[in-house]
Amino acid sequence: MDQSTYQSIVLAKRPTSLIVSGETFAVKEHEIVKAENLKDGEVLVDTLYLSVDPGMRVLLNDTRSYIPPMQIGETMSGAVIAKVVVSKSSKFSAGDYVTCYTGWREQAVVKEEDLMPLEVPANGQLTDALGVLGTTGLTAYFGIINIGKVKAGDFVVVSGAAGATGSVVCQIAKLKGAKVLGLTGSDDKVEWLKELGCDGALNYKNPNFPTQFKEATKDLIDVFFDNVGGEILELALSRAKAYSRFVMCGSISQYNSTKPTGPKNISMIIVMRIRMEGFIVYDYAKEFPAARKELAQWLSEGNLRRKETIIKGGVGAAEKALLALYEGTNTGKLLVEVKAENASAGLRLGTV
Repeated sequence: MDQSTYQSIVLAKRPTSLIVSGETFAVKEHEIVKAENLKDGEVLVDTLYLSVDPGMRVLLNDTRSYIPPMQIGETMSGAVIAKVVVSKSSKFSAGDYVTCYTGWREQAVVKEEDLMPLEVPANGQLTDALGVLGTTGLTAYFGIINIGKVKAGDFVVVSGAAGATGSVVCQIAKLKGAKVLGLTGSDDKVEWLKELGCDGALNYKNPNFPTQFKEATKDLIDVFFDNVGGEILELALSRAKAYSRFVMCGSISQYNSTKPTGPKNISMIIVMRIRMEGFIVYDYAKEFPAARKELAQWLSEGNLRRKETIIKGGVGAAEKALLALYEGTNTGKLLVEVKAENASAGLRLGTV
């Protein structure tokens, strides 16, 4: 790449099922914006980290969703951590760290109102802004508290429990006094969930998983936090307590399917009077500051732990990272490192 240009990753072709390496996305070259061409209130940023999230797959389909689908040739959207290079804003200075939604690109010009200062609490780190203190942590927070209405004594089951959101859900549920069973896809992840404090954890790839699940849920489920859908959701419905709460956060098992499958026992919602509710984290945008404050406090006190899987290689590695996400090879938050950064100055410390 020439130093007078930067790269972005754009949607080249809509996938019919699985994302196809070298076909779904393409690299696009752009001319670097010169400082003198910035308008008042604009900021030029370098991207440091990209957030890689399950819901990105939905954006590639030309179907109705909570936001419009991406268009062919459009830069893949997503949250990033960036560093201010040049600023024509009174609110930001060169060297400041920020978060924004500029997507899979090495550089971007952003309006000041579309940037958020990156604030790190005690015991925090730069990448927490995309993980436990970003939309990942907020999704877990509002899902289990506002939708799941978790309380002491509840039996909570979490699918995709070793993922970025699921692992935070498990820990919040424990902080609220619940008994937690985490479902995940490997024995190593089972052990990690136990380290996080889960009362139990199961590998759904184990041939005996259905029997193990039935035994582990003999007390029946009060709250089910679902990141997976499909057969796991069907099993959970079969073990639901009367008046249980099902938090519908994601359906990663179905995102790449040409023929998504629904649970065959959907009538359990009727006979067990289950309240099943979906949500989008941005529904709670006005409550983000208060939620971040509580998440930051738990993090500072050591009551909230996180794990990250960081894939290096710049924006060109983003496609590889997204494929890895759907293969379940990551543990915790999945990020792409676009530009190595040893953050020190520029961070707003001690507050969120």
